[in-house]
Amino acid sequence: MVQNFLKKSFNMLLARQTNILSAAFIIMATVILSQILGLLRTRLLFSIFGPSNTLGIYNYASILPDTIFQLTIAAALASAFIPVFSEYLSKGEEDKAHKMASTLLVTGIVVFIVFSLVLVVFAPQILSIFNGGGNFSKSDMNLMVNLMRVIVVGQLIYLIGSFFSAMLQSYNHFFIPGIAAAFYNLGIIIGILFFHQYFGIYAAPLGIILGSIIFVALQLPLAKKVGFSFVPSYSFLKSKGLNKVFMLMWPRTIQVGVQQIGTIVIAAIIAFMAQPGRTNLLFNSAQTLMFASVSLIGLSIAQAAFPTLSREKNNLDNFKITFITSFNQILYLILPVSAVMLVLRIPIVRLIYGAEKFDWSATVLTGHILAFLSLSIFAQALIALFYRAFYALHNSFIPLIVSAFSTAFLIVLGYYFVLVQNMDIQSIAFAFTLSNIFQLIVLLILLYRKIGGFPKSLMLLTPLKIFTATFFTGISLYIPIKLLDQLVFDTTRTINLIFLTGISSLIGLSFYLFLTWLFNVKEASTFLLVFKKIGNWREILGRSDEAIEITRTLN
Repeated sequence: MVQNFLKKSFNMLLARQTNILSAAFIIMATVILSQILGLLRTRLLFSIFGPSNTLGIYNYASILPDTIFQLTIAAALASAFIPVFSEYLSKGEEDKAHKMASTLLVTGIVVFIVFSLVLVVFAPQILSIFNGGGNFSKSDMNLMVNLMRVIVVGQLIYLIGSFFSAMLQSYNHFFIPGIAAAFYNLGIIIGILFFHQYFGIYAAPLGIILGSIIFVALQLPLAKKVGFSFVPSYSFLKSKGLNKVFMLMWPRTIQVGVQQIGTIVIAAIIAFMAQPGRTNLLFNSAQTLMFASVSLIGLSIAQAAFPTLSREKNNLDNFKITFITSFNQILYLILPVSAVMLVLRIPIVRLIYGAEKFDWSATVLTGHILAFLSLSIFAQALIALFYRAFYALHNSFIPLIVSAFSTAFLIVLGYYFVLVQNMDIQSIAFAFTLSNIFQLIVLLILLYRKIGGFPKSLMLLTPLKIFTATFFTGISLYIPIKLLDQLVFDTTRTINLIFLTGISSLIGLSFYLFLTWLFNVKEASTFLLVFKKIGNWREILGRSDEAIEITRTLN
């Protein structure tokens, strides 16, 4: 009986997900695993190297290879590939879809290699942009150069895996790509564990190579099962599908380029601070905690909604319903997480990063950075959905312009706070929050005008209820943690810290669930139904009025 249950469960996970909410839960489950492994990877690095300048140099070394990856293939996969590939599939032209996809993969690899060669050859000159303040020594810069050259190899392999993930998601397969992404982090962990005694900090980029190989290998069997055949066309200029991808992706590519410029400039500004490697490392550590919830909730639901939004671009009524449903689901789940991060920031940092070499000053500073970043978690999660809404409408220009202004706003604020006012790293976190909230507001206004508005009761009343419940949840989190910390638990012990954080979070989140139920927030009833009957989750999600069936638009 148990064996039969496990077999059916595994078959369901491998099956195509034809329901946004069920697909989102599949993605969330794999993202949780990936995030846990990612945090374990970071903690492992801290336990071996501490929040040191050496580990900070490794973080700097990864910025430019990631920039090339984002510009060459990630932009196409995020904005253009899935809509075009899905359009071929909906017309029954699977052979053309595979030919277009194969050509895109070859093109992406070639472009990546060309840019990477330039980066590898001129690495010392290019990386000098991160030493404007002169706070890195010559040996530090040499280490940065060598680490970056190894990372580039891993990114090339990861590019191939990302292509397979996007293709499988176009077939509404989310489990295997998600598991493969999680095992990418596992590969890095294995690399660090086995190589650090022999190669020191070079164990991290070697782990990236190992993780990328695993990322690709786990997706190949399912790619073969769905019938993918590698048939590239070398006359890519004559490929109508690929030309359509290029037309759709160029605004996104420029947008990503602008965002990456923002990342590079902010990193260069941080390099003017004392101990730039350590400072940038702690900032990135706080961002990792923040992005964990954004990825888990915002990206998961937005990614699950994207294929449906793409199919419903010609039916604006269905498009609006799909978007508003996803919007409120993201908001309902992300806001209490933001409250938890804001109130429990120090315990969270201690529990996640509190290795022996992660000292108290690093804990406090990371917690302060996280407090400012947590104020924009909801904005970043919703921005992911807005981007995909515009991409589904085959409009990449609006996200480009809005993102460019937001990035420019971030750079100006960062420059003013640090180089003019001599403020510390927390000011960068504040600038980051302001720029993201600004971007969300502008995207909301523009999408509202583009599709002729939303039902005001769903777009205004529900978010207002959720924000109100979140405010009182924050208070309900703050009171017990203060009382328990001072009167009950000795938080110098890890087990007591776990109990303190767990009890406070349980009280706060239970209160949030009660308030949203009391306020008659539809999302509360939906998720209560899901969790109450978790053993029958697939049937529940399938009949939930919050779920938008993909098959509805196909019939």
